[in-house]
This record gives sequence, structure tokens and C-alpha cells, in this order.
Amino acid sequence: MTDIMRDELGAPKIVDRATFQAELDALRVREKAHTREGDAIAAARRRLPMVEVDSAIPLIGKRGEVTLLDAFEGRRMLIAYYFMWHTGHPAPEQCEGCTFCTSEVCELSLIHSRDVTYATFCQGPYEESARYRDFMGWEMPWYSAPRDSLETLLVGRRVGMMHIVCYLRQGSKVFETYWTTRRGVEAMDTSYRLLDLTVYGRQERWEDSPAGWPQWPKGEHPYRIDGRPIAQWSRLKAGRSDNLGTTPR
Repeated sequence: MTDIMRDELGAPKIVDRATFQAELDALRVREKAHTREGDAIAAARRRLPMVEVDSAIPLIGKRGEVTLLDAFEGRRMLIAYYFMWHTGHPAPEQCEGCTFCTSEVCELSLIHSRDVTYATFCQGPYEESARYRDFMGWEMPWYSAPRDSLETLLVGRRVGMMHIVCYLRQGSKVFETYWTTRRGVEAMDTSYRLLDLTVYGRQERWEDSPAGWPQWPKGEHPYRIDGRPIAQWSRLKAGRSDNLGTTPR
């Protein structure tokens, strides 16, 4: 981390307040255009057709087997995040990207007020993954999606990848209305949104930044520090056990 935290970093040029405000005003025009384009894309998303999904597809929850329909918890819509899982591996080896994204989802009351349930569909066994959820302190509904269920739920898509999938319930029928993966799952995070506002941005090597700007160490995963997903360290410091029952501790 020393090459990120060092003192000798590049910095923007220093100008007077009027010059600064003029540059910011010019950028604001582009920002507002970007916001309006995002609104237009969201409007198009709301007009997509939908496809029916078997509402009886089985999932495993804390009370045993349930169905996809049950995961709605009586609400009209469902957002499901498909969490990658490495079966039999200890906590440090679990998906750092899914750990990062899921840690960003904390407050669900506004989502619930819009008749939407948010849930995690883990692509691994329930007992292991539920222990991980407890270690991380996550409180959203958590289900395990068996392999056969995943093949149906993610038909035409790669099982084992992170996905966000949105569903609509009409009575006892369930329909898929949208899905995204890879950088599309950034819809879940606030950290990157906030970092994008700072002078040094995300500090990732793919970004277009001036020379001298800090970058994450070469060869290091941006979601890991010292061999673990970053979000795990605060849980260990708090005294939580990361024993998933996969290895003797």
C-alpha cells in the first residue's frame, strides 16, 4: 500500500476561485447531459418486454426449501443478486467482488416502500454461505440456489458469474424483466460513486488519470488487501469468526 499512501503525489494545478468555478461549470454541462441520458436509458429499461420464469424453482433458505415465488416475501418485485461461491474454500478465498458489492447493500427500507424485495441468491451450499453471511454481518434475505435451479434461472448466461436479475410477480406467476452482470453490478455500490467524485478517483490502473496520480499496486486485486477481501478485515477486528466449516480451525 505504500505506493498509494506516499506523500509525493501528483495534484491539479492551483488557480483562483473564479477560474475553478468556470472549469466546474463547464464540466457540469456534461454531468447534466450524462444524468439525462441515464434517465432516458432507465425509461427504456422500464419498457423492455419480460419473459416468464417458473415460480416453483427451488431455493434453500434458513427454513429449508422454498420457491422463487416465496423469495418475493409477498411484494410485487424482486431484485436478486447472484453471489459467486467457491464451495469448500475458506472465507479468505471467497469472491472479493461479490463481498464488496454485497457489503454496499445496507438499508432496504426505501426499496421495500416501493414494493420491492432484495435478496441474495448464493451459487453454493446454504450452510457454508450462510456462515459467511453471518461473519460479514449482512442482514438481507439469503438463499442458496442449487445447480439445477441456477441452470434454469440463469438460462443462456454463465453460471458462477455475478449477476443482478430483476423479477415481477403477477399473482403466482413470475417474470424476468432485466438482468446485468460485470460492471453493471456497480448499481449496488456507493463507494465507487463517491470515489469517482474525488481528485484521485478509484485509483485503478484502467482509469484515464494524469501522470503522477496514485494507482492500486500492480498485481494486487483492487478488492483485496493482504490476501483477503477488504471488507473482511473489519469483521475480524470486531472478533467475528470466519470459520465456514470448510477447514479445521
